[in-house]
Amino acid sequence: MAAAKAGSENTGDEGGKDPNIVQTLDRGLQALSIISLSPDGLTVAELAVRMGLHRAITYRLVKTLELHRLVMKGPGGRAILGPGLLPLSSRFAPHLRSIARPLLQDLSQKVQASAFISIAEGNDCVPIDVVDADSSILHVTYRIGSRHPLSLGAAGIAILSSRPPLESDSAEVRQARLEGVSVSRGQLQPGAVGVASPLVLPGGSFSGIEASVGVVALNNLDVEKSRESVLECARALSELLK
Repeated sequence: MAAAKAGSENTGDEGGKDPNIVQTLDRGLQALSIISLSPDGLTVAELAVRMGLHRAITYRLVKTLELHRLVMKGPGGRAILGPGLLPLSSRFAPHLRSIARPLLQDLSQKVQASAFISIAEGNDCVPIDVVDADSSILHVTYRIGSRHPLSLGAAGIAILSSRPPLESDSAEVRQARLEGVSVSRGQLQPGAVGVASPLVLPGGSFSGIEASVGVVALNNLDVEKSRESVLECARALSELLK
């Protein structure tokens, strides 16, 4: 009896949970969120432990996510985010851009640098909007839709700093987590200096999205002023997105 109980999925009321919530869908979205926070992916066994579920149930959740290409098998058969998320992300981006653009324009003018908002897609950091200061002479090549590892550049490091701490975190990520802002120099382009801060996004339409806002310029960036302005912009944008 004990084994049968452990292997079956409870579809009844769970200690006062909202009866309007579909439990299996809720679990699938939880699994997707947990996998998104694991850069190296997770085995079914590891995911089962993190979710507190029987391995057989977790296996079915992962297979369903794979069917819709939201999850795929990475190295060693570990579950990682899949390409099915990309079209969802592209449809989400215009909504986030329309809210963020006025703040990016203001930020760009304040520090006289390119201001951007970036999101995480798998292990990559992808800018979804970039605003250049009107009077800026030297522009950094930071194109919308370009990709670079999360571990390089202020934008990606800021996103990593918003995740739960890991022993493998770099010194840059640990520092950004303490200060609420990351600073990078020459990691993506020689002479480029970037400053970024993570966004605190609510659930709903923004569930599972990891993002950062920041500025980048060539050599002449006022880092201290940029830190304050970027933090202020990140707080204001996070408030608007609630």
